[in-house]
Amino acid sequence: MTGNHETPKQAMRFWRKLAVYGCLSVCALIYISPILFMLVASLKPDERVLPEAGSWQAFIPVDVSLDNYREVLTRVPFGVYLLNSLIITGSIVLAGLVVNSLAGYALARLRFRGRWLTMGFVLALLIIPLEAIAVPLFYEVTWLGWRDTYLVQILPFVASAFSIYLFYSFFAGLPRELEEAARMDGAGPWRVFFQIVVPLSKPVFATVAIVTFLLFWGLYLWPLMVTTDESVRPLPLGMATFRSLPPLRWGDLMAFAVMMVTPVLVLFLIFQRWFVRGVVYSGIKQ
Repeated sequence: MTGNHETPKQAMRFWRKLAVYGCLSVCALIYISPILFMLVASLKPDERVLPEAGSWQAFIPVDVSLDNYREVLTRVPFGVYLLNSLIITGSIVLAGLVVNSLAGYALARLRFRGRWLTMGFVLALLIIPLEAIAVPLFYEVTWLGWRDTYLVQILPFVASAFSIYLFYSFFAGLPRELEEAARMDGAGPWRVFFQIVVPLSKPVFATVAIVTFLLFWGLYLWPLMVTTDESVRPLPLGMATFRSLPPLRWGDLMAFAVMMVTPVLVLFLIFQRWFVRGVVYSGIKQ
């Protein structure tokens, strides 16, 4: 009788899993389809991109060639835009990891007057978008003479309230025993942080790095406001410039988009395991 009772339960679990995985597969296809269309369209002749865009033929590579990619590299200085984006976004990520992790650790471990007020201020900053402060920030960097530089695209975004909160949430959940043992052995606060805390915090570092990279790799408004020189403009502005050049070829635009998205996908695939762990253990879960 036990077997008779367990068989319907097993069947129910099977159909439930099948339904869940089926729904997830459909959602995955919906999210992947624009990327697949973009990749396939970048390999097609331009005259086939739009006519096939509304049918299933849009996802079938036909007359595959790399001509669209060669056109992009010939018509605009794509390498300059790519290097600018790597320098700007990489600097924001690396400097932000140092600054925001130290701020999050200080809020999680140090006891000082005004600590909770500071934390409340950080949380309040989470609701203020860039668009709300873009104009006064623009006048400030113009007064400082920073326009048309890398610095104006990096420095305003190094400190991030969201990143500080993620680090704070993660550090607050770390056990204190290892840090206390290191202090008893004579380790100072800097050594405790960099040799004890940081190695234990790889998931949240990976999470913050990926989220920051995704956010600023595609940033458009601020670089548009503070740069006029193509030599310091990143990929999003480069793509806008490319789209304004006649003739308008959708195959070339798709090729540009593929080359722009590829670094983001590669970064996510490399750090995917750490990113998932960071989502589970950091403040995103909360």
